[in-house]
Amino acid sequence: MAKPLFLCYSGCSTCRKAAAWLRDNGVEVEVRDIVARKPSQQELGEWIARSGLPVRKFFNTSGVRYRELNLKERVATAPESELTALLASDGKLVKRPLLVWSGGVLAGFDPESWRRSLK
Repeated sequence: MAKPLFLCYSGCSTCRKAAAWLRDNGVEVEVRDIVARKPSQQELGEWIARSGLPVRKFFNTSGVRYRELNLKERVATAPESELTALLASDGKLVKRPLLVWSGGVLAGFDPESWRRSLK
C-alpha cells in the first residue's frame, strides 16, 4: 500500500502538530510542501470529490492571503471549477494540512477524526 500524502507548510503550527501526531501514531507518510509544490487543479478536484466535503472547506479561511483577496463572498457563490483553479494558484489558500490516502482525504487537523479515519 502506498504511503499517505501529507501536504503541509513548515511555517504552520497546526501542520507541525499533525506531523508529530503522525509520528507518534506510527503513520509513515510522503511529505509535500503545499507552498513549494502546490496542488494542481486536477489533484484538488479529485481530492475534493473523494473527501465528500464542499470545495469551500478546502480554503484556509484564517490565512492572510484569503483575507487579502477578500474571498469570503466569492467562495460562497463561485462555481467549483473557478474555486479549484483559485486554490491551485496559491498553496497558502489551501486549508492545511491535507492528508490524502487510499481511504480518503482529510482537510485540516483534528486528532480525533484522524484517529477514527486512520485506525
